[in-house]
Amino acid sequence: MKIKHVIFIFVFALNLAACSNGENPKEHLGEIYSIALEEIMKKDDALSSDLEYIAVDMSNFDELKEKDKKEILRYLKEKYKVSVMDASLDQLEEKGLFNTDTIGLEKGVLLKIENIKYKLFNKVFFEGSKYRSAKGAIGVEGTIHFKEGKWQVEESEETWIS
Repeated sequence: MKIKHVIFIFVFALNLAACSNGENPKEHLGEIYSIALEEIMKKDDALSSDLEYIAVDMSNFDELKEKDKKEILRYLKEKYKVSVMDASLDQLEEKGLFNTDTIGLEKGVLLKIENIKYKLFNKVFFEGSKYRSAKGAIGVEGTIHFKEGKWQVEESEETWIS
């Protein structure tokens, strides 16, 4: 093997180690989803006014363990000091929390993460939404990365609004 190849492999391995910081996103899903949902909550404060509850639709959180789901709900409850539940829009309607006249939630919001993609070893891309009514909802996408020993938002933006 030529010295150039050895140097290239060595530099590649160093970069790989530096990028990953030894953190596998799939081992931190509760924390990553919590950060993504909090980032969605930060967008469009008007949708979050007079909240009594936050609902999180976890129906597509297939790769999360039950402990991760509980961690997410506990995190949001402590952060926002309101009732937090795992519920879809249909389930909220069954509970009487969805007003069919206004086509919306009177005292709460529904958060949803539609898509998660793992980039490299230390980055996670997410797409999600915050729903209050048919005329009060937003879409958000962003990137969470492992930096300085913790998972944090690298960037996020609103992608649509209704």
